Amino acid sequence: MSKLRVAGPDLPAALKQVIDYRKSGLSLNHVVGCPLDCGYCVRHLFANYEMKKPHLVVGDTEAIEALVGHWAFQPDTTPIQIFNRATDPFLPMVKDHLFTCLEDLDQRGLTNPVLVITRWHVEPADVARLEHLRNLKLTILVTWSGIENDKIEPVDSGIAERSLEVLSRHAVRTKSILYWRPIIAGLNDTDLHFARARGLAALADATVFTGLFFRDEIRAHFKAIGVPDLYSDVARRKIFPVGVERRVLEAFTGIPLFRKTSCGVAFAHGISDYNGHYGVQEICDICPILQVGLCAAAHLKPPMPRVEALAATAGLDPGSISIDDRRIEVADSNEQQRYFMQHSLNYQVHDRKHPHHLGRHGRAELGWT
Repeated sequence: MSKLRVAGPDLPAALKQVIDYRKSGLSLNHVVGCPLDCGYCVRHLFANYEMKKPHLVVGDTEAIEALVGHWAFQPDTTPIQIFNRATDPFLPMVKDHLFTCLEDLDQRGLTNPVLVITRWHVEPADVARLEHLRNLKLTILVTWSGIENDKIEPVDSGIAERSLEVLSRHAVRTKSILYWRPIIAGLNDTDLHFARARGLAALADATVFTGLFFRDEIRAHFKAIGVPDLYSDVARRKIFPVGVERRVLEAFTGIPLFRKTSCGVAFAHGISDYNGHYGVQEICDICPILQVGLCAAAHLKPPMPRVEALAATAGLDPGSISIDDRRIEVADSNEQQRYFMQHSLNYQVHDRKHPHHLGRHGRAELGWT
């Protein structure tokens, strides 16, 4: 295995924490740095965008032990993401660490869902190695946007297209997702973009679509490089105008299409959604009927003692909890606490300060009012 440079002591504190909990699972990120220069990358939020070469924060063995020893990790239950925050997992040298981590987890007999997101080259030899895994529920999510503005996205979308083709030809046990993102109003939402996405969807086990994560740091970067404002304001949640969604749904009539990542992953593997989105049933109105049935069967309102016990484990006040047929509501929580409970129960967990508004699917208000 070729050696990556070790990250220096000036690495931002957030990136020294190689594990954090996100909606799609416990996220393992002990390699940081990326040369792909996608303008909307979340690395702007970690003050790491200028690190163009991947660096190692800790070794693979230490990282895996930290993952399986994390207080929130549950064997065969907790979804896992690898290298989804600060690098691309299929970059040269980085993918050696990806394979090592996957093989270590698989050899432990773990059956957890594992998500790997890339926009880079996936080669036949890569797929052959992935196909040797026997236990993990592995999904490769190939990011594609069709954006042609090099300042916003300098990586040729043709790379992702070829990766989807390779996965389509060679993967059986390994599932693939067309991760159609970010769709930005007025930029890559033309009929030609939609037609190309339809063609690519035929290569994948499912298609997930979403909008732009637009924060102050990302907006400032675009301004600095001369890109006009993509939207009139920033937002805590992803921006995806309702009019664009309507057109996407019309263009994808009859094709499996999902608003949420975990919904697409669940469909690809023939399992229920581990995020319990069925509780927010308006999300499910585009899902295949058989998938809705799977999720409905798994959607069981949890007993309060079980919820209170999980809340206590997560460090939340059990006395602040309410439960209805849609979701569990807690107070003064962070994402890590909520997602631990959500994945333990397959049931949506929301904070009172950040309610999910009916019909907006957890997206930003901008473009929906």
